[in-house]
Amino acid sequence: MDNVYLHRHFLCIDLKSFFASVECLDKGLDPFHYPLVVANPNQGNGAITLAVSPYLKTLGVPSRGRLFEIPKNIKYTIAKPRMSLYLKKSQEVVEVYLKYVAKEDLHIYSIDECFLDVTDYLKLYQKTDYELALDILKDVKKSTGLYATCGIGPNMLLAKISMDIEAKHNKDFIAKWDYEDIPDKLWSISPLSKVWGIGPRMEKNLNRLGIYSMYDLAHYDRGKLKDKFGVMGTELWNHANGIDLSRIKDMEKIIDKSYSHSQVLFKDYNGENIKIIIREMAEILKIRLQKNHKTCSVIGLGIGYSKNIGGGFFHQVKLNNPTDQEKDILANCLMIFDKFYENLPIRKVTISCSNLKNKDGVQLNLFDNIKEIKEQEQIDEAILEIKDKFGKNAILKASSLLDDSTIKERNKKIGGHSI
Repeated sequence: MDNVYLHRHFLCIDLKSFFASVECLDKGLDPFHYPLVVANPNQGNGAITLAVSPYLKTLGVPSRGRLFEIPKNIKYTIAKPRMSLYLKKSQEVVEVYLKYVAKEDLHIYSIDECFLDVTDYLKLYQKTDYELALDILKDVKKSTGLYATCGIGPNMLLAKISMDIEAKHNKDFIAKWDYEDIPDKLWSISPLSKVWGIGPRMEKNLNRLGIYSMYDLAHYDRGKLKDKFGVMGTELWNHANGIDLSRIKDMEKIIDKSYSHSQVLFKDYNGENIKIIIREMAEILKIRLQKNHKTCSVIGLGIGYSKNIGGGFFHQVKLNNPTDQEKDILANCLMIFDKFYENLPIRKVTISCSNLKNKDGVQLNLFDNIKEIKEQEQIDEAILEIKDKFGKNAILKASSLLDDSTIKERNKKIGGHSI
């Protein structure tokens, strides 16, 4: 058992109704007694609700839907989403977590959800994982005014699922699952889409095999699942049996000789508007490469789906010629995206530029125009000088003025941790 099961102490902490709670706090309202919806009123009655206050949830109003779906007899106030405010508040919460664990033991999963590996801190604080979780939730409430729920488990998977399934129903908003709880708590879960990492499409595929619960999945032939779904099939079987060997330190490890940029989004994006974000991130990495006089020959793109679905992908491509150009980074990222995207809501994007080398000159091929390359380098240098002198928002692309762009708000951030 020790060979296939991880025995650590993970916390998965989620901020309750984050956007709506932040808006209520900013307005001096009690989110547990005030009917507030976060949505863009300019989009009319069909606007998507990004969040609703805990009070509205008690009335049966779902977190995600459209304004016209809210029953007519329920009165509510609409608050227009404010990304900069949510990022600021999220950073405040992260600072609370960092009072208890080092940065390498913290994984920011989304703007309102984090994993903490507290294994090596229990002896230091002379507390159990449950007692430490209770202290952290109290500190979050005292320091930021926000309520949170917490799942505790011997691995990240069980911590996450215990938080999703049970914690919100407990009086102290904390749930702890261990391996002996798998038969009673994990295997009883149905439908499958309630589980982190299983989306509606995968649920339908599993249903066709006669798999309707986590018990069915755990007792299905692992070999047949692998034949049907590849590596994902093995992972599904492992998760149904509570197996997850992921470590935060491995996830947060910075790859030597590489630059990367990761962004957790404050709303769901799709195959169209996510390309604005990818373009902006490609520009950020281009600037970093050029400032440090580096080129890269491997470009990677990672996409993380909305947390109620889970999963995603990360793939890399190797270039024939090293580059520090935004157009090359963008073109390869979009190629990866178009090949692997599954038409699911997106909440996280990661771009990496690796296999770095010093830029000693320009490597040309038969189709390159040296004059155009030199002109582009001069333009890039001028833009860098202006941004350094007058700020990152001094020069922006037209697309940065669109509602789905995040670059202006993120450029205002100074220091801190990436959210």
